[in-house]
Amino acid sequence: MVSVTLSQFRNQQSDYIAIAQREPVEITSRGAGRRAVVVSPEFYDRVVAALKDVADARAAAEARAEQEPRVSHEDLRRELGI
Repeated sequence: MVSVTLSQFRNQQSDYIAIAQREPVEITSRGAGRRAVVVSPEFYDRVVAALKDVADARAAAEARAEQEPRVSHEDLRRELGI
């Protein structure tokens, strides 16, 4: 990961955005340390999709772990009249 100061990023913004298409660019600030990370849109989309997949997997695991009584397929069809 490339690391630059905020002032470096301001002075060469287009260069660092071009670099971010290949690898993340970390923007730092003297008093605050790490301020931001610039990434390509494709990288961002992949990360968001992966986080959604993790959330879905957790929700599915929690649903399987529930101890509530289960309804059989036959009972559900009978209840719905199909």
